[in-house]
Amino acid sequence: MPALSSHRKTRSRTGIRAGSPAVGLTTAAIASVTLLSSQSAYAAPRDPKPSVEEVQKKVDDLYRQAGSATEQYNKAKESTDKQRKTVDQVLDQVAARADKVNEARRALGMFATAQYREGAVSGTAALMFSDSPQQFFEQSQLMSRVTDRQQAAVSDFQDQQTAAAEKRAEATKQLATLTASQTSLRTSKVQVQQKLGAARTLLSKLTKEEKARLAALERKKEDEARRKAEAKAKAEARARAEAAKAAKKPAATGSGTGSGTGSTGSSAGSSGGATTGYAAKAAKVLAFARSQIGKPYVWGATGPSSYDCSGLTQAAWRAAGVELPRTTYDQVNVGTRVATDDLLPGDLVFFYDDISHVGIYIGDGMMIHAPKPGANVREESIYYMPIYGSVRPA
Repeated sequence: MPALSSHRKTRSRTGIRAGSPAVGLTTAAIASVTLLSSQSAYAAPRDPKPSVEEVQKKVDDLYRQAGSATEQYNKAKESTDKQRKTVDQVLDQVAARADKVNEARRALGMFATAQYREGAVSGTAALMFSDSPQQFFEQSQLMSRVTDRQQAAVSDFQDQQTAAAEKRAEATKQLATLTASQTSLRTSKVQVQQKLGAARTLLSKLTKEEKARLAALERKKEDEARRKAEAKAKAEARARAEAAKAAKKPAATGSGTGSGTGSTGSSAGSSGGATTGYAAKAAKVLAFARSQIGKPYVWGATGPSSYDCSGLTQAAWRAAGVELPRTTYDQVNVGTRVATDDLLPGDLVFFYDDISHVGIYIGDGMMIHAPKPGANVREESIYYMPIYGSVRPA
């Protein structure tokens, strides 16, 4: 039977050719959507540029945070230095104990050698080769054969081993503490660098006009602080004049009791002597501080070529024979707390709620301090920063 011819027509392909007008329109539409999307993305609102006042506030806050981190660094460094000394001492003690253990071991060896020459392996020799000396000593029948002299050597060996083990354990503990202190030191150092870097970045983005505006704001802040200092200077001058006037008045005389007069005189003399003694120390403090004016602030520095705030106060009071702690957190707890109205030259004035800054009061509302990175040791009004409190160190 002949094959039937197919009546099915071949279906023509209806796909759009690459060069057809429809493809061109579609491509153009996609490109338009993409362009509009890109423009929309670029047109998204950006964060407004901070004002100069906002930059000033932010930079001041970053410097304050850097100051706080600096004091934490100082504390960690002080702890690390002390811990390193302790570790060195303990390691020396471990070495000394090891020497004593070796001496005790040699003593036991001499007994073992002597007994070996006599032709017998004694209990002392067995002890030397024993894996567990404690189990060995529990064998009472062996101990009964050890002479008194040998027993003393064995006891000494045991004692030295125990002492050496205790010192090794102490050294391990101290090394762990040292490692923790070093970690804290590194963390504080990174925090300081980050805060200072952020402040520098903010300042670097200011235009010439904005920098001029920022400088004007700083001058305004300084002028306000100076006016407050001048008012305090006048108040202190009045107080001194009144004190001098009172001192010139003739002492009251009368029929008062001798004991009462003597008591009052003794008290006044004691108070006057204490004030005079403090003034003498303060004079040395101020002389040292003034000689450091112009030297740069460097965080973590204690002199002699640069200082941070607490490094300067510590060095100044050391010149007067008084040793202060390293950090502001500890210095604020030294001596006697005094009110701002009662400040005397030489007193320490602390700033901010986190006690991250300190200066040396010189009188008339002014202080000498190491201000911040990029600045030098200088005189400045104590009202330039918010006062936390003040102390009289000695």
